[in-house]
Amino acid sequence: MEKKFKDIKKAGLAGIFGNIFLLLIKGTIGFLSKSQSMIADSVNSASDIIASLMTFIGNKISSEPKDNDHNFGHGKAEYIFSLFISITMILVSLKLFIDSILSLVYKSHFEFSWFLIIVCIITIIIKFCLYLYTKKMFKKYDSILLKSNYQDHRNDCIVTTFTLISIIGGLYGIFWIDGIVGIGISLWILITGIKIFIESYNVLMDISLDEQTKETIMNLVKEHEDIKNCYNLYSTPIGYKYFVIFTIAVDGNMSTYESHKLANHLEKDVEALEKIDKAVVHVHPTNLD
Repeated sequence: MEKKFKDIKKAGLAGIFGNIFLLLIKGTIGFLSKSQSMIADSVNSASDIIASLMTFIGNKISSEPKDNDHNFGHGKAEYIFSLFISITMILVSLKLFIDSILSLVYKSHFEFSWFLIIVCIITIIIKFCLYLYTKKMFKKYDSILLKSNYQDHRNDCIVTTFTLISIIGGLYGIFWIDGIVGIGISLWILITGIKIFIESYNVLMDISLDEQTKETIMNLVKEHEDIKNCYNLYSTPIGYKYFVIFTIAVDGNMSTYESHKLANHLEKDVEALEKIDKAVVHVHPTNLD
């Protein structure tokens, strides 16, 4: 677990320093050339810095162990900060959308520069490397913070590719592409932000386990012949894993020791599942007809 938090910390720091560098070069070249798509791309890098910073802070808080005030740990901090990331992305996208519309209305032109091409290529290379690194960490740890970041890096590769297309269009005097690409970038950021918001919101609102995991739990229950029934399966997320509680019905003539031994064994089976952190099994004795 400690290694997980260290690796997420490294991913967050890599994102922070990488995006600071990209913000500086894209912002400078974008404002000098008055390219709306490059300015939009630089603002996107600014939001990426915030996202990476949120990843760093959220990971630090969620790594804190359980205590008397937080019996299930601090895992939900990941989703709280992912929610902040999504809100930032949504606000940035709306600002970019308005600016891009205005550039089309007023037929704004930008000054073509080969530095714009170079910045785009540098951005795509750096973002693709960050994407591969962060996605590898996500597959290893299944953290929503890493998921938010790797999707953001992937989106940036695509966004900057379209920025590059708009700049090449400017080389041939087709300046309206710049505003269109700015609109496309803003909508892309908006959609991604909304998806992350919904996922984070669902966890914070204690969304239950997916049906496939519930079915897996029920199959584990069926492996024990002494269990006559299983009901009242409840679950709540605690970070990226779940706490589950359910009731099993056993023969009323079974001894207290044997019934609780059975429940304890079942709890260990359920807790061995990837998505489960803690399982509590309540035993209900019942008479057979």
